[in-house]
Amino acid sequence: MTDGRILVTGANGYLGRHVARHLLTHTDRPLLLWARAGTAAEARAKVAPLLRDVPGAADRVRYTGGDLSGDDPFAGVATGDLTAIVHTAAVTSFTVEHDVAQRVNTAGTARLLELARRCPRLDSVCLFSSLYATGLQAGPITELPAPVPSAGFANAYERSKWAAEAYAFGQTDLPVSVLRVATVLADDESGRAGQHNAVHNTLRLLRLGLLGLMPGLPDTPVYLTTADVTARAAAAAVSQSATGVFHVADRAADSLTLARTMDVAFDVFGADPGFARRRVARPEYADLHSYTLLADSSRSFGASVLGQALTSLLPFAAQLYVAKDVANDRLRALLPDHRPLDAAALLAATCRNLLADARSPDVRR
Repeated sequence: MTDGRILVTGANGYLGRHVARHLLTHTDRPLLLWARAGTAAEARAKVAPLLRDVPGAADRVRYTGGDLSGDDPFAGVATGDLTAIVHTAAVTSFTVEHDVAQRVNTAGTARLLELARRCPRLDSVCLFSSLYATGLQAGPITELPAPVPSAGFANAYERSKWAAEAYAFGQTDLPVSVLRVATVLADDESGRAGQHNAVHNTLRLLRLGLLGLMPGLPDTPVYLTTADVTARAAAAAVSQSATGVFHVADRAADSLTLARTMDVAFDVFGADPGFARRRVARPEYADLHSYTLLADSSRSFGASVLGQALTSLLPFAAQLYVAKDVANDRLRALLPDHRPLDAAALLAATCRNLLADARSPDVRR
C-alpha cells in the first residue's frame, strides 16, 4: 500500500520539516503533519508557514497536534487512511534531563507504536534515532539492533534513543525501520544550516578564540550528514516498506577525523582578517578526566565566557574519545544513488556561512 497518507511527526522541527518538504516535492503522497500543539489549528499555524513555498502543499496536507509527553499525544490522528509514519519528533538536546528524555523520546515512541497498531492499512513505520544511540561503544557499529553498550552513554539523550530503539524492535508485529542519523551539519551540500547544534556551537567558540582546550582524540572519526540525505533516506524507507536499521552516515574512511575537522575550520577562519588579527591558537587536546575537572571548576566563574565555553562541550565530550567504525551497507542498498559526502568541502562551506552570518546584523541564531 503505497498510495495512502503519510504521518510525519515533529513536522515543525528541523528534520521533520525537511522530510515533509521532500515528500511533497518528490512524491504525490498526501501528508498528515503532526506538531507539538494543543489543537489542529495551532499545529497548522506552526507548520503551514514553513511550507508556503512548496507547490501544492496546501492541497495535500492536513494538520494535527499533541504533546509526546502526554497520555495520548496522537488522539487527533485519524488512522483510516494512514499507510506510513515517519517519526521525527523528539527532544534532541544533549543537556536534556533523564526523566524528560525518557518521557518524550522513549515513552513517546511507545505511544507512537500504539498508534501504529490502530492503523489498518499501515505498511511502514520509520523512526528517527541517532548514531549515538549506540552510546560510547567503540569499534564496529553494525546496522543491527544494538545491545546496551558496556561503556554506557555520554548523556541522557543517547540513552533515551537507545531505549526507544530497543522497545521498537521488541514489537515484532510492526514494520519498523530505524534511521540512526549522524550529526546533521547543514541542510545540504551548500553548507547552509537551518538549525545549529553542538558542532556549530563548537565552531563558533573556535572562531571567537574561546576554545583553548579541546576534549577528544585527534584520530576520532567525526560523522556528519545533511538534512537532505536524511530526508531522502526516510522517503526511501517509506516507499520501500523497509525494516531494520540504517545508518545515515558515511563510513570512517569517508569521514573527517577530529584533527582534520579542526584543520578545515582553521583554514577557513584563518582567511578572515578579524580571526587572523586575534592570532587564535589551535586548541590543545585534553584527556576527558582533566577536561571534566577544568569544566567543573569553571562553574565557579559563574556566567563567564570561559566557563560557558568549557561546559558547553561537556554533555557530548566523551564521544570525542570513541572511535566508532560505522557500517552503512544497508543505507547504500536503500539509496543506490547515494555517494559519500565530501565532508571537508561540506565543513568548509558551513564555516564560511558561519563567518557570513557573524558579519550580518540581520542574522539571529
